[in-house]
Amino acid sequence: MPQVEKLVPVIRFIAAKGKVQGGSIQLLCHVKPGVNANREGIATVSDEAIEVCVAAQAREGEANKSVREVIAEALNVPKSDVEIAKGMKSREKTVAVYNAVTKDNTPEEAIERIKIILQESVVR
Repeated sequence: MPQVEKLVPVIRFIAAKGKVQGGSIQLLCHVKPGVNANREGIATVSDEAIEVCVAAQAREGEANKSVREVIAEALNVPKSDVEIAKGMKSREKTVAVYNAVTKDNTPEEAIERIKIILQESVVR
């Protein structure tokens, strides 16, 4: 019987553990470091990944810092609300966005809003 690969959503909600309210929206990103500064930003949003191009090189956390800045700017959220949750030394990263789900919206609404914003911010 062939192996069936489980598809993980590119944008998903992860509930906070314990008594902490809210949670985070996680973005599965593929990062291209070292691109021309004119091309920095969100390159594509697909079912597999959000492709993020950054001018910074992949050394000493420079590209990770740039990824946080690009995502924060695209979503118009503080950089402090964006962190690399997984993949610090990889091009495949899970980026967590905090405070995207509020008392005024559901996780599903936040995911849809973020998806639309990212798609509209694709660098052409």
